[in-house]
Amino acid sequence: MKTPLLVAAACFLALLSTVGASLPYPILPPLFAADSANSLTHFLGFPAKLLFGVALSINPLGLLIGSALLGPLSDRFGRRPILLGSALGAAIGHAITALALILQSYPLFILARFITGLLEGNVSVARAMLADRLEGDLRVQALAWLNGAVYAGWLVGPLLAGVTLIWGITVPFWIAVVALLLTASLVAIALPHETPSTATTSWWQVARSRHSFNLLKIPALRELFIIQLTYTCGVTAFYEFFPLWLVEVVGYSTPGIAGMTAGLCGVMTVASLMAGRPNHVMPLQRVRFHAYCAAAAVSAVAIGNVWVGLAAIILFGFPNAFYNALLPSLCSERFGHHGQGAVMGLIFTTFCLANIIMALIGSVLILIDTRWILLLGAALSTWAAWRIGQWEKKLEKIDGVNAQAA
Repeated sequence: MKTPLLVAAACFLALLSTVGASLPYPILPPLFAADSANSLTHFLGFPAKLLFGVALSINPLGLLIGSALLGPLSDRFGRRPILLGSALGAAIGHAITALALILQSYPLFILARFITGLLEGNVSVARAMLADRLEGDLRVQALAWLNGAVYAGWLVGPLLAGVTLIWGITVPFWIAVVALLLTASLVAIALPHETPSTATTSWWQVARSRHSFNLLKIPALRELFIIQLTYTCGVTAFYEFFPLWLVEVVGYSTPGIAGMTAGLCGVMTVASLMAGRPNHVMPLQRVRFHAYCAAAAVSAVAIGNVWVGLAAIILFGFPNAFYNALLPSLCSERFGHHGQGAVMGLIFTTFCLANIIMALIGSVLILIDTRWILLLGAALSTWAAWRIGQWEKKLEKIDGVNAQAA
Protein backbone atom coordinates (compact mmCIF):
# COMPACT_ATOMS: atom_id res chain seq x y z
CA MET A 1 0.00 0.00 0.00
CA LYS A 2 1.40 3.40 -0.98
CA THR A 3 0.73 6.15 1.54
CA PRO A 4 0.30 8.97 -1.06
CA LEU A 5 -2.33 6.93 -2.89
CA LEU A 6 -4.14 6.19 0.36
CA VAL A 7 -4.19 9.87 1.37
CA ALA A 8 -5.31 10.88 -2.13
CA ALA A 9 -8.23 8.44 -2.01
CA ALA A 10 -9.34 9.74 1.40
CA CYS A 11 -9.06 13.37 0.29
CA PHE A 12 -11.05 12.79 -2.91
CA LEU A 13 -13.81 11.13 -0.90
CA ALA A 14 -13.88 14.05 1.55
CA LEU A 15 -13.88 16.56 -1.31
CA LEU A 16 -16.76 14.86 -3.10
CA SER A 17 -18.84 14.51 0.06
CA THR A 18 -18.97 18.29 0.50
CA VAL A 19 -19.19 18.89 -3.24
CA GLY A 20 -22.31 16.72 -3.21
CA ALA A 21 -23.79 18.73 -0.35
CA SER A 22 -23.02 22.14 -1.87
CA LEU A 23 -23.68 21.32 -5.54
CA PRO A 24 -27.37 22.35 -5.54
CA TYR A 25 -26.82 25.75 -3.86
CA PRO A 26 -26.62 27.73 -7.13
CA ILE A 27 -29.13 25.43 -8.88
CA LEU A 28 -32.14 25.33 -6.57
CA PRO A 29 -32.83 29.03 -5.75
CA PRO A 30 -33.55 30.10 -9.36
CA LEU A 31 -35.47 26.89 -9.95
CA PHE A 32 -37.83 27.37 -7.02
CA ALA A 33 -38.06 31.13 -7.47
CA ALA A 34 -39.22 30.84 -11.06
CA ASP A 35 -42.81 31.87 -11.80
CA SER A 36 -43.53 28.83 -13.95
CA ALA A 37 -45.40 26.17 -12.02
CA ASN A 38 -44.39 22.52 -12.36
CA SER A 39 -44.69 19.34 -10.32
CA LEU A 40 -41.18 19.74 -8.91
CA THR A 41 -41.46 23.26 -7.47
CA HIS A 42 -45.21 23.18 -6.66
CA PHE A 43 -45.61 19.64 -5.35
CA LEU A 44 -49.16 19.08 -4.03
CA GLY A 45 -49.70 22.84 -4.09
CA PHE A 46 -47.23 23.54 -1.27
CA PRO A 47 -45.48 26.96 -1.32
CA ALA A 48 -42.28 26.88 -3.38
CA LYS A 49 -40.25 28.41 -0.52
CA LEU A 50 -41.32 25.63 1.83
CA LEU A 51 -40.36 22.97 -0.72
CA PHE A 52 -37.06 24.78 -1.27
CA GLY A 53 -36.27 24.75 2.47
CA VAL A 54 -36.96 21.02 2.71
CA ALA A 55 -34.80 20.38 -0.37
CA LEU A 56 -31.87 22.23 1.22
CA SER A 57 -32.16 20.57 4.64
CA ILE A 58 -32.69 16.96 3.58
CA ASN A 59 -29.10 16.35 2.46
CA PRO A 60 -27.53 17.57 5.76
CA LEU A 61 -30.01 15.36 7.61
CA GLY A 62 -28.69 12.41 5.62
CA LEU A 63 -25.12 13.46 6.40
CA LEU A 64 -25.95 13.56 10.11
CA ILE A 65 -27.36 10.03 10.14
CA GLY A 66 -24.75 8.63 7.78
CA SER A 67 -21.80 9.99 9.74
CA ALA A 68 -23.18 8.41 12.94
CA LEU A 69 -23.72 4.99 11.30
CA LEU A 70 -21.06 4.48 8.61
CA GLY A 71 -18.10 4.83 10.98
CA PRO A 72 -19.23 2.06 13.36
CA LEU A 73 -20.26 -0.10 10.39
CA SER A 74 -16.72 0.24 9.03
CA ASP A 75 -15.32 -0.84 12.44
CA ARG A 76 -17.31 -4.06 12.07
CA PHE A 77 -17.18 -4.80 8.33
CA GLY A 78 -13.94 -3.04 7.32
CA ARG A 79 -13.06 0.34 5.82
CA ARG A 80 -12.70 -0.87 2.23
CA PRO A 81 -16.19 -2.34 1.65
CA ILE A 82 -17.93 0.56 3.39
CA LEU A 83 -15.96 3.18 1.45
CA LEU A 84 -16.49 1.41 -1.85
CA GLY A 85 -20.18 0.79 -1.20
CA SER A 86 -20.86 4.34 -0.04
CA ALA A 87 -18.98 5.92 -2.97
CA LEU A 88 -20.84 3.79 -5.51
CA GLY A 89 -24.15 4.38 -3.71
CA ALA A 90 -23.59 8.16 -3.67
CA ALA A 91 -22.90 8.02 -7.42
CA ILE A 92 -26.24 6.27 -7.90
CA GLY A 93 -27.85 8.91 -5.67
CA HIS A 94 -26.58 11.73 -7.90
CA ALA A 95 -27.82 9.87 -10.97
CA ILE A 96 -31.29 9.52 -9.43
CA THR A 97 -31.20 13.23 -8.54
CA ALA A 98 -30.59 14.05 -12.19
CA LEU A 99 -33.41 11.71 -13.21
CA ALA A 100 -35.76 13.38 -10.70
CA LEU A 101 -34.99 16.79 -12.23
CA ILE A 102 -35.78 15.44 -15.70
CA LEU A 103 -39.03 13.87 -14.51
CA GLN A 104 -39.82 16.91 -12.31
CA SER A 105 -40.55 14.53 -9.43
CA TYR A 106 -40.19 16.25 -6.06
CA PRO A 107 -40.55 13.07 -3.92
CA LEU A 108 -37.88 11.30 -5.99
CA PHE A 109 -35.63 14.37 -5.75
CA ILE A 110 -35.97 14.48 -1.93
CA LEU A 111 -35.36 10.74 -1.62
CA ALA A 112 -32.28 10.94 -3.84
CA ARG A 113 -30.84 13.91 -1.91
CA PHE A 114 -31.39 12.13 1.42
CA ILE A 115 -29.78 8.87 0.27
CA THR A 116 -26.86 10.77 -1.25
CA GLY A 117 -26.28 12.63 2.01
CA LEU A 118 -26.57 9.40 3.99
CA LEU A 119 -23.84 7.75 1.92
CA GLU A 120 -21.65 10.85 1.73
CA GLY A 121 -21.40 10.69 5.51
CA ASN A 122 -18.38 8.47 4.78
CA VAL A 123 -15.93 11.26 5.71
CA SER A 124 -15.75 9.70 9.18
CA VAL A 125 -14.72 6.39 7.56
CA ALA A 126 -12.04 8.13 5.49
CA ARG A 127 -10.69 9.76 8.67
CA ALA A 128 -10.72 6.41 10.45
CA MET A 129 -8.88 4.80 7.53
CA LEU A 130 -6.05 7.35 7.83
CA ALA A 131 -6.02 7.03 11.62
CA ASP A 132 -5.71 3.23 11.28
CA ARG A 133 -2.82 3.18 8.87
CA LEU A 134 -0.77 6.28 9.71
CA GLU A 135 0.95 7.40 12.89
CA GLY A 136 2.48 10.46 14.51
CA ASP A 137 3.10 13.62 12.51
CA LEU A 138 2.20 11.84 9.26
CA ARG A 139 -1.26 11.09 10.64
CA VAL A 140 -1.75 14.72 11.73
CA GLN A 141 -0.62 15.95 8.32
CA ALA A 142 -2.86 13.53 6.42
CA LEU A 143 -5.90 14.46 8.53
CA ALA A 144 -5.10 18.13 7.93
CA TRP A 145 -5.05 17.52 4.17
CA LEU A 146 -8.36 15.70 4.43
CA ASN A 147 -9.86 18.70 6.25
CA GLY A 148 -8.49 20.92 3.49
CA ALA A 149 -10.33 18.75 0.96
CA VAL A 150 -13.56 19.11 2.97
CA TYR A 151 -13.24 22.91 2.94
CA ALA A 152 -12.37 22.94 -0.74
CA GLY A 153 -15.54 20.99 -1.49
CA TRP A 154 -17.72 23.84 -0.24
CA LEU A 155 -16.00 26.03 -2.83
CA VAL A 156 -15.74 23.50 -5.68
CA GLY A 157 -19.41 22.41 -5.52
CA PRO A 158 -21.00 25.80 -6.27
CA LEU A 159 -18.28 26.63 -8.80
CA LEU A 160 -18.80 23.33 -10.62
CA ALA A 161 -22.55 23.92 -10.75
CA GLY A 162 -22.13 27.51 -11.93
CA VAL A 163 -19.70 26.63 -14.72
CA THR A 164 -21.50 23.55 -16.09
CA LEU A 165 -25.12 24.65 -15.66
CA ILE A 166 -25.08 26.28 -19.12
CA TRP A 167 -25.11 22.77 -20.65
CA GLY A 168 -28.15 21.64 -18.67
CA ILE A 169 -29.49 21.48 -15.14
CA THR A 170 -28.53 17.81 -14.72
CA VAL A 171 -24.93 18.12 -16.02
CA PRO A 172 -23.34 18.97 -12.61
CA PHE A 173 -24.87 15.84 -11.10
CA TRP A 174 -23.62 13.61 -13.93
CA ILE A 175 -20.12 15.04 -13.43
CA ALA A 176 -20.41 14.13 -9.74
CA VAL A 177 -21.39 10.59 -10.77
CA VAL A 178 -18.26 10.20 -12.91
CA ALA A 179 -16.03 11.70 -10.20
CA LEU A 180 -17.37 9.30 -7.58
CA LEU A 181 -16.91 6.29 -9.84
CA LEU A 182 -13.29 7.30 -10.46
CA THR A 183 -12.76 7.82 -6.72
CA ALA A 184 -14.23 4.39 -5.98
CA SER A 185 -11.68 2.94 -8.39
CA LEU A 186 -8.91 4.79 -6.57
CA VAL A 187 -10.13 3.40 -3.24
CA ALA A 188 -10.18 -0.12 -4.68
CA ILE A 189 -6.55 0.28 -5.75
CA ALA A 190 -5.27 2.09 -2.65
CA LEU A 191 -6.88 -0.06 0.04
CA PRO A 192 -5.90 -3.73 0.28
CA HIS A 193 -8.48 -6.40 0.99
CA GLU A 194 -9.06 -6.78 4.73
CA THR A 195 -9.23 -9.98 6.73
CA PRO A 196 -12.93 -10.85 7.15
CA SER A 197 -14.25 -10.27 10.66
CA THR A 198 -15.22 -13.29 12.74
CA ALA A 199 -18.02 -11.33 14.44
CA THR A 200 -21.53 -12.57 13.71
CA THR A 201 -23.43 -9.34 14.28
CA SER A 202 -25.49 -8.14 11.33
CA TRP A 203 -25.30 -4.66 9.88
CA TRP A 204 -28.66 -3.84 11.47
CA GLN A 205 -27.39 -4.89 14.91
CA VAL A 206 -24.29 -2.73 14.46
CA ALA A 207 -26.33 0.25 13.28
CA ARG A 208 -28.74 -0.10 16.17
CA SER A 209 -26.38 -0.86 19.04
CA ARG A 210 -22.97 0.53 18.00
CA HIS A 211 -23.75 3.89 16.44
CA SER A 212 -21.45 6.77 17.38
CA PHE A 213 -23.79 8.21 20.00
CA ASN A 214 -23.23 5.11 22.15
CA LEU A 215 -19.81 6.57 22.93
CA LEU A 216 -21.54 9.22 25.02
CA LYS A 217 -21.75 6.62 27.81
CA ILE A 218 -17.99 7.14 28.30
CA PRO A 219 -17.39 10.24 30.48
CA ALA A 220 -14.31 11.51 28.62
CA LEU A 221 -16.02 11.18 25.24
CA ARG A 222 -19.21 12.74 26.58
CA GLU A 223 -17.12 15.73 27.64
CA LEU A 224 -15.54 15.81 24.18
CA PHE A 225 -18.97 15.77 22.55
CA ILE A 226 -20.18 18.70 24.66
CA ILE A 227 -17.05 20.72 23.86
CA GLN A 228 -17.13 19.91 20.16
CA LEU A 229 -20.86 20.57 19.81
CA THR A 230 -20.51 23.92 21.60
CA TYR A 231 -17.55 24.96 19.44
CA THR A 232 -19.22 23.89 16.21
CA CYS A 233 -22.44 25.70 17.21
CA GLY A 234 -20.33 28.85 17.49
CA VAL A 235 -18.67 28.15 14.16
CA THR A 236 -21.90 27.37 12.30
CA ALA A 237 -23.49 30.53 13.70
CA PHE A 238 -20.70 32.32 11.85
CA TYR A 239 -20.91 30.19 8.68
CA GLU A 240 -24.65 30.50 8.29
CA PHE A 241 -25.09 34.19 9.07
CA PHE A 242 -21.99 36.12 8.03
CA PRO A 243 -23.44 36.33 4.47
CA LEU A 244 -26.48 38.10 5.93
CA TRP A 245 -24.11 40.46 7.80
CA LEU A 246 -22.41 41.19 4.46
CA VAL A 247 -25.76 42.14 2.96
CA GLU A 248 -27.04 44.24 5.84
CA VAL A 249 -23.84 45.94 7.00
CA VAL A 250 -21.60 46.04 3.93
CA GLY A 251 -24.29 46.11 1.24
CA TYR A 252 -22.87 43.17 -0.71
CA SER A 253 -24.88 41.29 -3.32
CA THR A 254 -24.39 37.73 -4.55
CA PRO A 255 -21.00 38.32 -6.30
CA GLY A 256 -19.55 39.99 -3.20
CA ILE A 257 -20.75 37.21 -0.92
CA ALA A 258 -19.37 34.60 -3.32
CA GLY A 259 -16.00 36.36 -3.37
CA MET A 260 -15.75 36.49 0.42
CA THR A 261 -16.82 32.85 0.71
CA ALA A 262 -14.22 31.81 -1.85
CA GLY A 263 -11.56 33.75 0.04
CA LEU A 264 -12.50 32.11 3.34
CA CYS A 265 -12.53 28.62 1.81
CA GLY A 266 -9.18 29.28 0.17
CA VAL A 267 -7.62 30.38 3.47
CA MET A 268 -8.97 27.30 5.27
CA THR A 269 -7.66 25.02 2.54
CA VAL A 270 -4.15 26.53 2.69
CA ALA A 271 -4.16 26.60 6.51
CA SER A 272 -5.15 22.92 6.60
CA LEU A 273 -2.06 22.04 4.58
CA MET A 274 0.08 23.93 7.11
CA ALA A 275 -1.60 22.49 10.21
CA GLY A 276 0.06 19.08 10.00
CA ARG A 277 3.58 20.39 10.61
CA PRO A 278 5.36 19.10 13.75
CA ASN A 279 5.06 21.35 16.81
CA HIS A 280 6.49 21.05 20.33
CA VAL A 281 3.37 22.55 21.98
CA MET A 282 0.96 20.00 23.49
CA PRO A 283 -1.94 19.25 21.09
CA LEU A 284 -4.77 20.22 23.47
CA GLN A 285 -3.06 23.51 24.28
CA ARG A 286 -2.90 24.28 20.56
CA VAL A 287 -6.55 23.27 20.11
CA ARG A 288 -7.56 25.62 22.96
CA PHE A 289 -5.51 28.49 21.54
CA HIS A 290 -7.07 28.18 18.09
CA ALA A 291 -10.58 27.95 19.56
CA TYR A 292 -9.99 31.26 21.36
CA CYS A 293 -8.68 32.81 18.13
CA ALA A 294 -11.73 31.62 16.17
CA ALA A 295 -14.03 33.09 18.83
CA ALA A 296 -12.14 36.40 18.62
CA ALA A 297 -12.61 36.51 14.84
CA VAL A 298 -16.38 35.94 15.14
CA SER A 299 -16.55 38.67 17.81
CA ALA A 300 -14.73 41.06 15.49
CA VAL A 301 -17.34 40.52 12.80
CA ALA A 302 -20.17 41.16 15.29
CA ILE A 303 -18.81 44.30 17.00
CA GLY A 304 -16.11 45.63 14.67
CA ASN A 305 -16.47 48.15 11.87
CA VAL A 306 -16.86 47.13 8.23
CA TRP A 307 -13.17 46.70 7.45
CA VAL A 308 -12.41 44.87 10.70
CA GLY A 309 -15.34 42.55 10.02
CA LEU A 310 -14.27 41.81 6.45
CA ALA A 311 -10.72 41.02 7.57
CA ALA A 312 -12.00 38.85 10.43
CA ILE A 313 -14.15 36.76 8.05
CA ILE A 314 -11.11 35.82 6.00
CA LEU A 315 -8.73 35.40 8.95
CA PHE A 316 -11.22 33.15 10.74
CA GLY A 317 -10.14 30.42 8.34
CA PHE A 318 -6.71 30.02 9.95
CA PRO A 319 -7.62 29.08 13.55
CA ASN A 320 -10.67 27.06 12.49
CA ALA A 321 -8.62 24.98 10.05
CA PHE A 322 -5.91 24.31 12.65
CA TYR A 323 -8.51 23.36 15.26
CA ASN A 324 -10.21 20.87 12.91
CA ALA A 325 -6.90 19.33 11.90
CA LEU A 326 -5.55 18.85 15.42
CA LEU A 327 -8.60 17.62 17.33
CA PRO A 328 -9.38 14.49 15.23
CA SER A 329 -5.74 13.37 15.40
CA LEU A 330 -5.67 13.81 19.16
CA CYS A 331 -8.94 11.91 19.56
CA SER A 332 -7.69 9.15 17.28
CA GLU A 333 -4.64 8.55 19.45
CA ARG A 334 -6.47 8.72 22.76
CA PHE A 335 -9.83 7.08 22.00
CA GLY A 336 -9.12 4.96 18.92
CA HIS A 337 -9.48 1.74 20.94
CA HIS A 338 -13.23 2.44 21.07
CA GLY A 339 -13.31 2.16 17.28
CA GLN A 340 -11.78 4.76 14.99
CA GLY A 341 -14.87 4.86 12.82
CA ALA A 342 -17.20 5.45 15.75
CA VAL A 343 -14.96 8.17 17.22
CA MET A 344 -14.58 10.03 13.92
CA GLY A 345 -18.31 9.65 13.32
CA LEU A 346 -19.05 11.25 16.69
CA ILE A 347 -16.86 14.24 15.83
CA PHE A 348 -18.43 14.74 12.40
CA THR A 349 -22.02 14.44 13.63
CA THR A 350 -21.53 17.48 15.86
CA PHE A 351 -21.11 19.68 12.78
CA CYS A 352 -24.32 18.41 11.20
CA LEU A 353 -26.22 18.73 14.47
CA ALA A 354 -24.85 22.23 15.09
CA ASN A 355 -26.07 23.34 11.65
CA ILE A 356 -29.62 22.35 12.55
CA ILE A 357 -29.52 23.89 16.05
CA MET A 358 -28.04 27.24 15.02
CA ALA A 359 -30.31 27.57 11.98
CA LEU A 360 -33.32 27.37 14.32
CA ILE A 361 -31.87 29.74 16.95
CA GLY A 362 -30.54 32.14 14.34
CA SER A 363 -33.87 32.39 12.55
CA VAL A 364 -35.23 33.99 15.75
CA LEU A 365 -32.26 36.17 16.70
CA ILE A 366 -31.86 37.74 13.26
CA LEU A 367 -35.34 39.18 13.68
CA ILE A 368 -33.74 41.41 16.33
CA ASP A 369 -30.28 41.93 14.82
CA THR A 370 -27.95 39.66 12.84
CA ARG A 371 -25.09 40.62 15.17
CA TRP A 372 -26.84 38.84 18.05
CA ILE A 373 -26.39 35.41 16.49
CA LEU A 374 -22.75 36.22 15.74
CA LEU A 375 -22.21 37.31 19.36
CA LEU A 376 -23.83 34.09 20.54
CA GLY A 377 -21.49 32.14 18.27
CA ALA A 378 -18.47 33.95 19.69
CA ALA A 379 -19.65 33.26 23.25
CA LEU A 380 -20.15 29.56 22.55
CA SER A 381 -16.71 29.18 20.96
CA THR A 382 -15.10 31.04 23.87
CA TRP A 383 -16.81 28.75 26.39
CA ALA A 384 -15.65 25.70 24.42
CA ALA A 385 -12.05 26.98 24.46
CA TRP A 386 -12.22 27.47 28.24
CA ARG A 387 -13.77 24.02 28.69
CA ILE A 388 -10.93 22.42 26.70
CA GLY A 389 -8.55 23.62 29.42
CA GLN A 390 -10.70 22.00 32.11
CA TRP A 391 -10.95 18.80 30.07
CA GLU A 392 -7.17 18.72 29.66
CA LYS A 393 -6.72 18.82 33.45
CA LYS A 394 -9.17 15.93 33.88
CA LEU A 395 -7.35 13.84 31.30
CA GLU A 396 -4.02 14.53 33.01
CA LYS A 397 -5.46 13.31 36.31
CA ILE A 398 -6.79 10.16 34.65
CA ASP A 399 -3.40 9.52 33.06
CA GLY A 400 -1.70 10.03 36.41
CA VAL A 401 -4.01 7.53 38.15
CA ASN A 402 -3.52 4.99 35.36
CA ALA A 403 0.27 5.41 35.54
CA GLN A 404 0.25 4.76 39.28
CA ALA A 405 -1.96 1.72 38.88
CA ALA A 406 0.39 0.30 36.25
